[in-house]
Amino acid sequence: MSAIEVGLVGYGTAGAHFHAPLIEATAGLRLAAVVTRDPARAAEVAGRYAAVAVPDVELLWDRCDLVVVASPNRTHGPVATEALTRGKPVVVDKPLAGGAEEARSLVALARERGLMLTVFQNRRWDGDFLTVRELVDGGALGEVLRFESRFERWRPAPKGGWRETGGAEELGGLLYDLGSHLVDQAIQLFGPVREVYAETDVRRAGVASDDDTFLALTHAGGVRSHLWAGAMAARPGPRFRVLGSAAGYLKHGLDVQEGRLRAGISPATPGFGEEDEDLWGTLGSGEQAVSVPTLPGRYLDFYRGVVACLREGAAPPVDPGGVVDALAVLDAARVSATQRIVTHLI
Repeated sequence: MSAIEVGLVGYGTAGAHFHAPLIEATAGLRLAAVVTRDPARAAEVAGRYAAVAVPDVELLWDRCDLVVVASPNRTHGPVATEALTRGKPVVVDKPLAGGAEEARSLVALARERGLMLTVFQNRRWDGDFLTVRELVDGGALGEVLRFESRFERWRPAPKGGWRETGGAEELGGLLYDLGSHLVDQAIQLFGPVREVYAETDVRRAGVASDDDTFLALTHAGGVRSHLWAGAMAARPGPRFRVLGSAAGYLKHGLDVQEGRLRAGISPATPGFGEEDEDLWGTLGSGEQAVSVPTLPGRYLDFYRGVVACLREGAAPPVDPGGVVDALAVLDAARVSATQRIVTHLI
């Protein structure tokens, strides 16, 4: 069976470091064309992937069977809409759209056209998150009371670019960027959110969008999730702290897959998602704690799921309906931070 020809829209951080290498390493997919106007990026696309670089998305449609949208956030909804209208199944990087309402329209369009629509929520396949999920589902923590999750960095000098200099119209800032992962993971673990409280601040000169963000979620089942995303964390907190009635789990450091992708290591390399033992988290209570092996991360499972969906009729690797729920939480968080109120969803 011939490979599914993939058209990638955008070759910035998401396209170059995540989507392109994962597509290349997935059996059944071939990166056929990439939309980029940058000559250096176009040369890399041709040299590394033997793919065609085109300067405009309108030149992409006839070159691919599947469209992957990894362009700036504000373009996700419009480009995905155009692709679905042209009869193409679509993968969209997070956030799926500019808010829950636009996302619902995309989901409805995909359903109407009978096309796959899925979202690259790759952090569902982080090794540390898979480990947390196993501990929660297996009852090792008892009844979970509080979930803490952080993506914190020490980046006092802005890097520039639309993520930092763009305002709300660009969907820049951390709320809709890293917040998309934080909220998605919390909902995956503990279900629907009833109440949202949020704080968003701009701490660095020259930055237009939030770079210091906190969300407090109350889930319908009673668990409280506290979520942080920040660029001014001189002393970052733990990646995860999960407190239960029987034990707690504490984990520092980030999943290893992003760093290895940025270093140019192929995700098909044996041991790609495995974490060194000295980075494992601990499980226990009081003064007693034991190391817990971190499960291997599995980013490749996302695109393998895309192939299974298109070839075998399997469910998409990420249900876009669930992502709409997470965007509704982010929309509520923006209202909460702006009006300094607790917002209620259900």
